[in-house]
Amino acid sequence: MRIDVVTVFPDYLAALDLSLIGKARQAGLLDLRVHDLRDWTTDRHRTVDDTPFGGGAGMVMRPDVWGTAIDAVSGDPGEGGAHLVIPTPSGEVFTQRHAEALSHESHLVIACGRYEGIDARVAEHYRGAGTRVSELSIGDYVLNGGEVAALVMIEAVGRLLPGVVGNPESLVEESHGAAGLLEYPVYTKPPSWREHPVPEELVSGHHARIARWRRDRALERTAARREDLIARLEVATLDKHDLATLARWGWSVVDGALRRDGAGDDRGRRDSSARAI
Repeated sequence: MRIDVVTVFPDYLAALDLSLIGKARQAGLLDLRVHDLRDWTTDRHRTVDDTPFGGGAGMVMRPDVWGTAIDAVSGDPGEGGAHLVIPTPSGEVFTQRHAEALSHESHLVIACGRYEGIDARVAEHYRGAGTRVSELSIGDYVLNGGEVAALVMIEAVGRLLPGVVGNPESLVEESHGAAGLLEYPVYTKPPSWREHPVPEELVSGHHARIARWRRDRALERTAARREDLIARLEVATLDKHDLATLARWGWSVVDGALRRDGAGDDRGRRDSSARAI
C-alpha cells in the first residue's frame, strides 16, 4: 500500500517512523510519504489559506493549492486511482470497519486540513471526477488540524496489512473485531499482584473453561461500556450461555433482536465487579 499525507506540518507525522508502522516502512510493506502542502503554493509568502466567503472567524484552506497538491500525488483519477481521505470533525465517524475497508486499497491520499478546514469544493470536485472520497472523523470533538486524525487512521489501517503485525491471530479477538464485542480483560505474570490474583479459569489449563470465561467477560464488558454494540449483535450468533450472561445485564430477545429492559442491570454490575471489567 502507498499512503501520501499532505500537511502544512510534515514534522507532526514523524511518529510514523516509530513502532510497527516505522518497521513496516523500513521493510517495504508500506510506502508512506509525507508532503508539505506549501510546496505547491505560488506566492512568496507560501499562502495556503484565505478569509471565508460569507464572513466569520478563522481562515479557510484554498482549493487551488489543495487541488494542485492532490493532483500531484494521486495519479490518474477514477477507478484504480487513489482514495482521498479528508479528516474532518464533520465527517462520518471512523470505525474498525472503515479501517478494514481502507486496508484493501492500494493508494490512499490523506489531506490534513487546518484552521476552519479545506474549501468544500475540493471534496466536491474529486467526487465529481470519479475519485473515491471519504470525509472521516475520529470522534465527536474538534482538533486543531487533521494530523492527529491521520496518525490514528494510518495506524489503524497499517496494522491490518499483511506482515505488519507479527502474529496475525492477535487481530482476531481484539475489540471491535468481527465478533462485535470489546476484548476481554488480559493478564500476565505474576499470578498474584498486590492481592489481586489472576482469575482461576485462566490458570486452569482447561481450554473450554478459558474460552467460556473470555467470552463471558467480553459480553459483560461490552454491556457495561457500549450498549450500542450489544444492540447490534446478531441473535443467531449467540448461544444459551451468551444469552444468560446478557440477561444479567437486562438484555433479552424480543422479536428476534436484543432489547434492553433495564432489569438485572445492578445485578450484572455487582456480579462482574470482581472480574476487573
